[in-house]
Parts: sequence; C-alpha cells; structure tokens
Amino acid sequence: MQKRILITGGSGFIGTNLLKYYIGKNEAVLNIDINEPALPEQKQYWRRADILLDNLDVIVREFSPTHIVHLAARTDINGKTAADYTVNVKGTENIIEAAKSAASLEKIIFASSMLVCRPGYIPSNDLDFFPSTRYGESKRDMELLIREKNIQTDWIIVRPTSIWGPWFKTPYKDFFDRVIAGKMYSIKKRACVKTYGFVLNTVYQIDKLLNKTGLKGQVFYLGDSPPLNINKWADDISDKLNIKRPPRFSYRLFVCAALAGDLLGKAGIHFPMTSFRLKNMTTDNIVPLQNLREITGPLPYSEDAAITITLDWINKKNNF
Repeated sequence: MQKRILITGGSGFIGTNLLKYYIGKNEAVLNIDINEPALPEQKQYWRRADILLDNLDVIVREFSPTHIVHLAARTDINGKTAADYTVNVKGTENIIEAAKSAASLEKIIFASSMLVCRPGYIPSNDLDFFPSTRYGESKRDMELLIREKNIQTDWIIVRPTSIWGPWFKTPYKDFFDRVIAGKMYSIKKRACVKTYGFVLNTVYQIDKLLNKTGLKGQVFYLGDSPPLNINKWADDISDKLNIKRPPRFSYRLFVCAALAGDLLGKAGIHFPMTSFRLKNMTTDNIVPLQNLREITGPLPYSEDAAITITLDWINKKNNF
C-alpha cells in the first residue's frame, strides 16, 4: 500500500525539505501548518491549520495517513514562560488525539529537540532530562506527555541537533552570512566541537526511521557524524568560496565583548556577542548517534557536498 504521509509544520525549515523529498518520490503527502509553504509549488499540498485550535480529527480522517511526522512547534529560545511554548505540549496532545481518527495509521514520528538537555550534558537514558531553557523544558514535557498517552500505534521520538542547509534561518544562516561577508571571528584554541546535521541528511534519516519497524518508544538524535569543529567549519566554507579564512582572537577578547553585549542587551541594544552566545561557542556538544547509524548506514551527503549545496542555495536566494 502506498504511504500517505501527514507532516505537521511542513512549512518550516526541516518540513520544507522533507516535503520536497516526498513530493519528488510521488508519495501522497499533506502539510498542515498555520503558515504558507516556503515554496510556491508546495502550496497544493498544504492545508492551513492551527494545531491548537482547528478540528484536527476531521483533517486527519479525511487524509487518512499511514504515517505522521509531527514537526510543528515553536523552536526559538526567546520565550520567558511555559505558556509561550503551549503549542509544543498542547499541540502535540491534539495531534495524538486526532491520530486516533486514522484507522490506517502505521507510525508517528514526534520531533523533540536535543535541548531537552543543556549543551554538553549527555543523558544516561531516554528519561534523563536536563533542560536549561523554557524551550527545552517544553520539549521535555512533550516527551513525557507522549509516553503517558499509551499510544497504540508505532511511534518514536527524534531529537534534531544543530541542523543547517537550504531554507535555514537563525542561527546557522547568520553563521554562513558572516563567513561570506568576511565578518566571522573565531576563538583561538577554544572553539567547540558539536554534532551538526545537514538538513538533507536529516531528511534521509527521518525517511529511514519512518520505514523501519520494531522501534516503538525509542529515541534517536538526528545529526551527522563525525562532529564538526566550528573553526574548521568556517574555514571549509571560506575555502569553498576562495576567500580569506576568519581571523582568530584570544578568548579574553571574546569575554570582554560578551560582557559588553550583555550590558547593551539590558539597554535594548542588539550586539552580536553575549555571554550566552560565548558559552555556546565554547561548549562541546557531541550526542550519541550509534543507534541511528545502525539503521541509516552511511549518509548521502558529505560536509563538502553539503557546503556546496548550501552556498548554491544562498546564492540563488540572494539573486532571486
């Protein structure tokens, strides 16, 4: 039987790429999102819906999905209260309830986040949480809710890492833009190593997990291997563009800039460096990917190919 794939949040960054992939495979696919698709050609696969308000069971019953990929969420870390992230918890609960209307449903993938644990903290098990932001707390609460619901169909949770590539936005679009403009500055000897993920590899991983049976209740981080050193990544982008590599300065200079940024931020003035960003730039965050690699095998896109594809997309977007 042909798959019928319902994607929530398909107008977002990962969703746009996932939708493009399944359309290219001629799969029956529906994107429910409060926002229009990023690509005009995807509008025919889109139905405007707010997962907090709309009658989702009607939409689900009409489309009759065999698979659901739940991506819809608020994903920034700027929220101050739990209420700012209601969509991440209540929206997920609404999707779970609506899914009961799909008699043909075989599997649900729920997108959580690596930020259910603060950067640098590696959990000992799937229920070991250590969030440091309201966003991370909302994703922890989402995961706990999923487990409490006793979902009868097959389901898994994925935790995307730092994903980048075509149709990305802050923060990694900003990172590429700074390198391209020659405004990227690196830290001597203190640059972090992190698990990043090129979005087309992420799409490949989601598809592999979607088609794999016998995984009910498991958690998978989504990311590429090996991890990247952020200085080397900036250098690789520069080399691809045949421009000068970003200069490197002492850690102390970045500390001074971060303190200045903190003060300016309190006055309502944006500054590119803050203590929060500096900590993020200097904290290693390498997540476990062994269980994912056993299912997906080698990834289709190398770092070099991923940089080329991303730079081509940025160039086309800027010249549109």
